[in-house]
Amino acid sequence: MGTNTNILLLFFGVFAILVVLTAMGEALRSRVPHGKTNHDVESFLIRVHSWWVMVILFTITALLGPVALMLLFLFASFAALREFLTFTYKNKADHLSLALGFFLILPLQYLFVGLGWTGLFTVFIPVYAFLLLPIISALRGSPDRFLTRVAETQWGLMICVYCISHVPALLNAQTNGDSGQTVLLIVFFVMVVQIGDLADYFAGRRFGHRRIAPGLSPKTLEGMATGIAASALAGVLLTWITPFGAAESAALAALASLSGMMGGLVFAAIKRDRGVKDWSHLIPGHGGLLDRLDSVIFAAPVFYHVQLLLSA
Repeated sequence: MGTNTNILLLFFGVFAILVVLTAMGEALRSRVPHGKTNHDVESFLIRVHSWWVMVILFTITALLGPVALMLLFLFASFAALREFLTFTYKNKADHLSLALGFFLILPLQYLFVGLGWTGLFTVFIPVYAFLLLPIISALRGSPDRFLTRVAETQWGLMICVYCISHVPALLNAQTNGDSGQTVLLIVFFVMVVQIGDLADYFAGRRFGHRRIAPGLSPKTLEGMATGIAASALAGVLLTWITPFGAAESAALAALASLSGMMGGLVFAAIKRDRGVKDWSHLIPGHGGLLDRLDSVIFAAPVFYHVQLLLSA
């Protein structure tokens, strides 16, 4: 079957799952006494509704081809970086550095990804951008909280641009000569991470007891274990869209899910530090882009490099 046919088959499969999850959430909501709300049920439904939006948008983009996917993640990086830097300390001396980050470093990173220049895109931000931006800020002559300003900008570029760009970088993966398979590999990655995240959230609220980081996040050991297991199972079921065997797909999915969950903890810590609940109101009722992509951001580089090892 062709790539587009496989994408459509996956879409209808996920569509059916989302219908079931939506019905489950609405059933739980109907059991809540009239005039009251259950935070866990509402949060679960918000995640499911977010899935509806992401699945439809991602499916349309995947059907349009690699260029559309690249532009989608470029926009995601831009929006995520804007959200992140909103909560960092800056002064006038940083204006040039910020402009370079948004309008030079970000597009160059995606240009290198699009051209398949693996050696350059993997070191451009963590080496060259990390050296350039402090120089630019220092030349502006403001020592006020210099280290904090520079470090926060560098951290924003790392997670919002460098990490996210590893998702479209999968388009350059080695898939036995089948270029269409790379799009499906991105679909596989996004699906197993999001399935794990949703399973972790649901199980953690329903029967989770041992918290991983009390005082920081409600994430529990039971929820994480359920999420990782769900991702591994999804990896097995989706083996047919990857160049790997069932065991490799399950292990890769489980590792990506675990990495994503740890990313969620990191972002929870940052939000607690800044005293905010959501990164922005970009998605009405669902928070910002970073709120929806926190798991994907941390999982992307891990998934990318491990699949390279498996493909070697």
